Amino acid sequence: MPVEHTEVDRRTLLRAGLGAATVAVVGSKLAIPAAAHADAGADLDWIISCDEWDARPPRNPLTVSGIATNKIILHHMAFPNVTDYSREQAVRLAQDCQRLHVDGNGWSDTGQHFTVSRGGYVLEGRRGSLERLRAGDRQMVSAHCPGENTRAIGIENEGTYVDQTPPEALTDSLVRLCTAVCRRYGLHAHDIFGHWDFRTTQCPGAAFYHQFPAVRRRVFQALGTDLGDVPARRWPDLWRFVSAPSVRVAQYLLAHRGYAVDPTGVFDADTVAAVQDWQARNGIPVDVDATLTAATWETLAPELGRHATGLPVEAVQYLLNVKGYVEVTATGTYDHVTRRAVQDLQALHGLPRDGRIGTDTWCVVVGGVLRRSFRRR
Repeated sequence: MPVEHTEVDRRTLLRAGLGAATVAVVGSKLAIPAAAHADAGADLDWIISCDEWDARPPRNPLTVSGIATNKIILHHMAFPNVTDYSREQAVRLAQDCQRLHVDGNGWSDTGQHFTVSRGGYVLEGRRGSLERLRAGDRQMVSAHCPGENTRAIGIENEGTYVDQTPPEALTDSLVRLCTAVCRRYGLHAHDIFGHWDFRTTQCPGAAFYHQFPAVRRRVFQALGTDLGDVPARRWPDLWRFVSAPSVRVAQYLLAHRGYAVDPTGVFDADTVAAVQDWQARNGIPVDVDATLTAATWETLAPELGRHATGLPVEAVQYLLNVKGYVEVTATGTYDHVTRRAVQDLQALHGLPRDGRIGTDTWCVVVGGVLRRSFRRR
């Protein structure tokens, strides 16, 4: 469940070459041509619109993002795992969520773009999200993940999935929704992430998160993507606007490389300077927002064997613990418990269960996606 709202960052809009003038109030038209991949005749009538679930009007005018959508972020709602799978329950869920976000959090409207109920009903969240999905160009500025609200589609899933998995009906509808979002926005199955990949939170829950490789494979198959079009590794593109466990991992690695940064998970000024200096020293294009690009991650993360010790091992242990391997303790020594957790993670992502932490394993540890995870098994 999202916890705060982040407004559009004007500098981000300017970086995209669009400027603040491209942000439009809902109901007006954004002067950006519809994406070439958008199919105007595609049927999205299975998504229950705000009008259909009797949503309240937004408290304040809503805006359309001025930058391109580049990912999907999945959440669990931290609501009860109800056994009422009806449409009526789905409508109550959407109304309760809007009431919580508007009256409780003080937001303009529901934080996420879409909601999936345990009965498999898909509902529009923030007003305008369905209209933008039909257009396939720019998303509504949202409030589901600070730092990503202008470029990530947020999908909330009814329930709490720390140690339980969602019902089949929910998962089936989530796959259908993710497939539709990918088609409309020109995204891919490897662009699907979890909330805690970009935010310090217990969302989307460990049990649900461990199902993500299977969810991505189903979306990949539905899209008919050619395996050759998938990058070898899709790293989480963390930038200075986010605070997350993987930011803390990057800070551990920067400290290991000699930089004076504290592993807090907050992308502070020292971290920005260290990332940019590392990029410059390693012939990597220096990103103005200190984005942890693929080249940055791949030069920063050392290979770890069974006898490894130190900050990089502590980083892996910390993140494994955060993401559900609660038996792992951040000691800095690569022990048997850590190795077993690493092997389990490798198996989830289609890697050999050798326990070695090379580039591919580092990628999945920090929340990335591998091409090889989409290969037939």
